[in-house]
Amino acid sequence: MNVLYAVSESVPFVKTGGLADVAGSLPKALRAEGVDARVILPLYGSIADKWRLKMDFLFYTYVNVVWRRQYCGVFKLEHEGVVFYFIDNEYYFKRDNIYGSYDDGERFAFFSKAVLEILPLLDWKPEVINCNDWQTALIPIQISQDKSGFFDGVKTVFTIHNIEYQGRFGKDTLDDIFGLPFGLYESGILRFENDVNLMKGAIYKADRVTTVSPSYAEELRDPYYACGLDKVIEDNAYKLSGILNGLDVERYDPMTDASIAKNYGFKRPSGKKACKADLCRELGFDENDDSPILACISRLVGHKGFDLVQESLDRILSSNIRVVILGTGDAKFENFFREAEARYCGRVSANIMYSEKRASKIYAGSDMMLMPSRSEPCGLTQMIAMRYGAVPIVREVGGLKDTVRPLPAEDTNGFTFYAYTADEMVRAIENALNTWNDKDKWLGLMKRDMSEDLSWSRSAKKYIEIYNSLGN
Repeated sequence: MNVLYAVSESVPFVKTGGLADVAGSLPKALRAEGVDARVILPLYGSIADKWRLKMDFLFYTYVNVVWRRQYCGVFKLEHEGVVFYFIDNEYYFKRDNIYGSYDDGERFAFFSKAVLEILPLLDWKPEVINCNDWQTALIPIQISQDKSGFFDGVKTVFTIHNIEYQGRFGKDTLDDIFGLPFGLYESGILRFENDVNLMKGAIYKADRVTTVSPSYAEELRDPYYACGLDKVIEDNAYKLSGILNGLDVERYDPMTDASIAKNYGFKRPSGKKACKADLCRELGFDENDDSPILACISRLVGHKGFDLVQESLDRILSSNIRVVILGTGDAKFENFFREAEARYCGRVSANIMYSEKRASKIYAGSDMMLMPSRSEPCGLTQMIAMRYGAVPIVREVGGLKDTVRPLPAEDTNGFTFYAYTADEMVRAIENALNTWNDKDKWLGLMKRDMSEDLSWSRSAKKYIEIYNSLGN
């Protein structure tokens, strides 16, 4: 089976979030199961020269974005057994930021149209195109309108990684940018509060729709989580599946991670102590203090639950615990944690940045990982934390609910709370602290986390089941 994974970002080339991790891992897992999975993404200006030097230029063509005729170069690179195609156009993709430009609708309309334009020119044809989030939502919509005959029999899967970002644009973009018939808007397929909504259109027009965890698939039927698309999800529930993301266990492996002070694993967990001491030295904590370190590695934004942390930080620190934050986001949270670091010198560390190396050190050196999210489609942080023996404390939502099993389960691997309140979150942290005081019990919990099967293997098989169900 040939599968094209169309995506706006992918590790190791460009990353702003978990979508890039999935795009860099799932196709590799699909190939291990015998699927010829390939990836296509824009050739952003930020992609490093070390990758560009390895790319082969295939050809160029021109793509019509309604009345605009734009250059489209096509490059190819094979990485870890997976073929990646890159769409080149400096006008659209040589920017300081991947997202957030005033013309994002036009930029990703070009990308989606370019994907369909170049496929007949390649020496390889997909049977399935797996599109991801609004940036590629135009692809299944356009295929449904195609009259060339090339895409007859080509099926589409649309994966929702985060329904908050839907690709909403003014009504005038329908024929000025996207080149879509008014009937799709008038019928309600694309119309949303008098805007064009690309994600809505893709949900209706794709052959199958997936989300990144079973619980998130259920939550999307609830107006609280669906951001206005709950009726759309309900209409298309017959083709909706929730498949839990996996983790690249080769990339996130404390046995081989060169960024940490000492390598360790579930069979040799003692090295984590050296990593904790190293982290304490780097953060200015007392390395002789054995009290637990509670970490948060996240974007510092409201839906990640940082209003709960802000409300209860004093209560958390009244216990025998230290806190380390890593991430950037809303100024109010950035400033709050900077001020907390100054107030609680030696007990709070605010790392208002993102650094893969610092993240690895925090995963390896911390004892607990807090994720109090209001919404969390899947989450990779809790999986990475488990891999490194940092026991997760999470809210029971989305993929967090699907991956963290609390007491009294015999195979418990973390601590959870349900109600979105500071009191419930603090209670979960206190439960973790009580278990921490029983060193043997904590070691068993930590080793269970580190031995979890978090790989993509099971999830890749479920994607293959969906692709096979399309009848190709």
